[in-house]
Amino acid sequence: MSTTTMIRATGTYLPERVVLNGDFTQFPSASLPMIEEKTGVRARRYAAADECTSDMAAKAGRVCLDRAGLDPAQVEGIILATSSPDRVQPATATRAQHLLGATDAFACDVNSVCTGSVYAVALASAMISSGFCRNVLVIASELYSRILNPADFSTYPYFGDGAGACLLCAAGEGRGVVVDTVLHSDGSGADIIQVPAGGSMMPYAAMKQSKDLYFKMKGKEVFQFAVNRGAEVIDQLCAKAGVAKTDLAWVVPHQANINIIRELSQRTGIDRGKFYVNLERYGNTAGASVLIALDELWNGGSVRPGDLIMVVAFGGGLSWGASLIRY
Repeated sequence: MSTTTMIRATGTYLPERVVLNGDFTQFPSASLPMIEEKTGVRARRYAAADECTSDMAAKAGRVCLDRAGLDPAQVEGIILATSSPDRVQPATATRAQHLLGATDAFACDVNSVCTGSVYAVALASAMISSGFCRNVLVIASELYSRILNPADFSTYPYFGDGAGACLLCAAGEGRGVVVDTVLHSDGSGADIIQVPAGGSMMPYAAMKQSKDLYFKMKGKEVFQFAVNRGAEVIDQLCAKAGVAKTDLAWVVPHQANINIIRELSQRTGIDRGKFYVNLERYGNTAGASVLIALDELWNGGSVRPGDLIMVVAFGGGLSWGASLIRY
């Protein structure tokens, strides 16, 4: 018999350093207003020189565990969503586990780029529902400021660093129920969002140009993919869960671009005011964005008992998915 999965607590870590659009002096000053016009981003956070992805993950995880009142030694599993890991190997989650002191927890990474949080929640929920474990700490941590080309105006100004977390647990131990989830992938679009070098397909030794070290994406294709698949998965999950779109109190979308979010609102017919947005302050934090946004919404006083919240994400792979949560 399956067990209902609940969210017991959430948490966020954001680096102290705030970088404003006007700070990008490497680009012509006349082009800087385009950053906000194209994406809605006004500021973002950058990690300190001595911070890495696992450091931020552990800090977000600790906030979450403190709010849950759970000792790290009681954590049974850690799933870390990241597409900007500390190293190619081992898993970044293992260092986060060590920093947290979660000595009895298994720890593994999930890389579904900006959809990583939704994938991680789905995996953790399945583990708990099956009885494999009673709790899993899901963390998403991204440090994109180190995998972006500082000279590339099409990517560099739009991303930020940060980490979000949520503690999933068995029924009766939380305040939000994970109702259902939908996941999708399409590997035919793998080249649309990528970091070309560093893996077995293009080892560093075989790299012919330094720009292959950096994240790149095909902007127009990404926009169309995001609005098409994002709207589609919202409809699909509502149908699967047996709820109407009008029943949704909140939609927490991947914080990629304000124009994508506006288009999702128009295509789905869901009021724009129901879409929670914080990208103007943090930029696109990739896989961490929806957990950071969910944490802000969860603890901001706007959510009421019984509210339905849909978390929607889309990213490299290509990958996309959504989770429905009842507060």
